Amino acid sequence: MPGPTATEPRSDPQTDQSAVRVRDVLAAYVGLTKPRIIELLLVTTVPAMFLAARGIPSLALVALTLVGGTLAAASANVFNCVLDRDIDERMRRTRRRPLPRHAVGPRAATIFGAVLGVVSTLWLGFFVNWLSAFLALGANAFYIFVYTLWLKRRTSQNIVWGGIAGCFPPLIGWTAVTGSLDWAPFVLFGVVFLWTPPHTWALAMRYREDYAAAEVPMLPVVKSAPVVTKRIWIYSLATVGMSLLLWPVAGTGWLYPLVAGVLGAALMVEATLLARRAVQGQTDAALKPMRLFHWSNSYLALLFVAAAVDPLIFG
Repeated sequence: MPGPTATEPRSDPQTDQSAVRVRDVLAAYVGLTKPRIIELLLVTTVPAMFLAARGIPSLALVALTLVGGTLAAASANVFNCVLDRDIDERMRRTRRRPLPRHAVGPRAATIFGAVLGVVSTLWLGFFVNWLSAFLALGANAFYIFVYTLWLKRRTSQNIVWGGIAGCFPPLIGWTAVTGSLDWAPFVLFGVVFLWTPPHTWALAMRYREDYAAAEVPMLPVVKSAPVVTKRIWIYSLATVGMSLLLWPVAGTGWLYPLVAGVLGAALMVEATLLARRAVQGQTDAALKPMRLFHWSNSYLALLFVAAAVDPLIFG
């Protein structure tokens, strides 16, 4: 006779559905924070800490600063999602974000953003220092009130001045180590400031119709491709010049200027090719603006890595 068979445990459909709902809600809240943008912000924070320390800073301090910076950036991004939810609903690129698809309500998102903002300020203040905390708070206030509420829908120069908020991480990283400011972090601030327009305009060229449908006056919406690419070229050149200024200001070794020069040359090649395609009359996808967009990401990351590695070698 066959022995008794073991019965397999059956899953509870209601439990499974509840678990799925919890995962979906958590994913929605994470989506509100725009993790990919946070990654880029943190890339400019840590190298500034290495440069300030002239070597390897306290790893505990790095971790505490990154946690606080992540929470601060997440707070700003959540508020941006709340305030721009009408725009996100009209753009194909953003209509799957949590608020347009009603995965999270505006009130819940606002509370979430406020909690993140308070926690980030207290975290940085108590575990890092209050100068870093107030810089992060100032960056958030600028991003929310100056860029999102004032500039974004009113002027084609929105990202030029609104991008200032994204320049604060090097200042925060530097002050986390030193407790004070110096000229070197302001040079890094300037690099990010000048880098932001060509980076963002390249993306806006790719999604020009989206921005136009949402009535956001990005430069590629209101100006022709040749005009936009000319400005991209000018800002790219200014970015390269500013990056090289760190050499004498921070007193780096030869590694940083060498890497900055090579990366800058590659950035200018991409900017020149984009401008040439625009002059030749190519439009939209044929312009290939995303080549510059993706390369500019790599450019900034590698440049800041060089700024971090140089003091490890030359002190």
